[in-house]
Amino acid sequence: MAANHLNMAEEGDGQVASTLFWVGLGVGVAAVGALLVYTAVRLVSARREDPTSQRIQQLIDEANSLLKALDDQRHSA
Repeated sequence: MAANHLNMAEEGDGQVASTLFWVGLGVGVAAVGALLVYTAVRLVSARREDPTSQRIQQLIDEANSLLKALDDQRHSA
């Protein structure tokens, strides 16, 4: 009778371990999928530049060219 009780307990432990394994595997697969989606979204959004950042870059380039022209005028005078 005691041996039968031990066998049932061992089977229950095996079922819990199996369930935990599959749950862990499912969570792992979901995490990898989420990481791939996050990476893809970051890559796609990094390629597009909004008009504001383009305009800021144009202003920086224009200021740099004006500073260079002013510097050239100072050195030639």
